Amino acid sequence: MPTHRFRRPAGPPPDEATLREAALAHLARFAATEAGLVRVLDRRIARWARAAEEEGQERDAVAAAAARARATAQAIAARLAEAKAVDDAAFAAARAARLARAGKSRRAIAAHLAAKGVPAETAAAVLPEGEEAELVAALRLLWRKRAGPFAPAPPVPEERRRLLGLLARAGFPAEVARRALALPPEEAAARIGR
Repeated sequence: MPTHRFRRPAGPPPDEATLREAALAHLARFAATEAGLVRVLDRRIARWARAAEEEGQERDAVAAAAARARATAQAIAARLAEAKAVDDAAFAAARAARLARAGKSRRAIAAHLAAKGVPAETAAAVLPEGEEAELVAALRLLWRKRAGPFAPAPPVPEERRRLLGLLARAGFPAEVARRALALPPEEAAARIGR
């Protein structure tokens, strides 16, 4: 039984109206940074370019139209950022707070924000400060894993080494990891508000 995949015609190259509509539809569903919005629009343009080339359109013409569309996408993202429809600082603050509540380390939060296209200085302004914030985040991770002070029984040395490795891979400094594992269950629960 042959499998034929329906191919939608490529149609005309994405213009400003099409890209603006796509940007607004994306923002209606997802929070995004300016760089993230440009990546979404670039993927849409790349899909169009592949479809156009598969239809047999001239490669140079497709490349030129795609380059114009990418420049338009950047201009649209910049205008939406100027109008505060896209706000990197608000995105970074909300995402950093959510990730800290989920038990992510300062390093992990910074890496996540960088991957989302948040400028380094914007990310630095919203990262949780101090060893106490890192300790609370490490405790939240241990609480989610039901490990360390939240385990039914105190960890044996082998388990403790495994948990130190888990916290290190999550980006927590060694001293914070040791402190988190050494806390009594009542104090650990009080620090995270559980």
